[in-house]
Amino acid sequence: MARIAGVNIPTGKRVPIALTYITGIGPRTADTICEALKIDPARRVNQLNDSEVLAIREYIDANVTVEGDLRREVTMNIKRLMDLGCYRGLRHRKGLPVRGQRTHTNARTRKGPAKAIAGKKK
Repeated sequence: MARIAGVNIPTGKRVPIALTYITGIGPRTADTICEALKIDPARRVNQLNDSEVLAIREYIDANVTVEGDLRREVTMNIKRLMDLGCYRGLRHRKGLPVRGQRTHTNARTRKGPAKAIAGKKK
């Protein structure tokens, strides 16, 4: 298994697909990495030699924010919104949908399992 950015990427998959297992790298970024390093996208990870894996690792370290750094950055952005007390920050604080979705029905993913209200019958 090749280890890039602290993640074991699967060896049997094509290089662009395997790179998407790293948080912060999507299909487009993976294609860009392959293009910049002149790695054939049809090749599998187990067909790469050590120098190519090292080149991928160095390219990602230099040009892409991934894994722990990305998670820390996102967490800090959310914390900043909550400290400001803006609408989005309040929604994060209450654990409700942030981007304008309805909450009268649905939104169970953010709100958690439904709680029964005592004495409510129609």
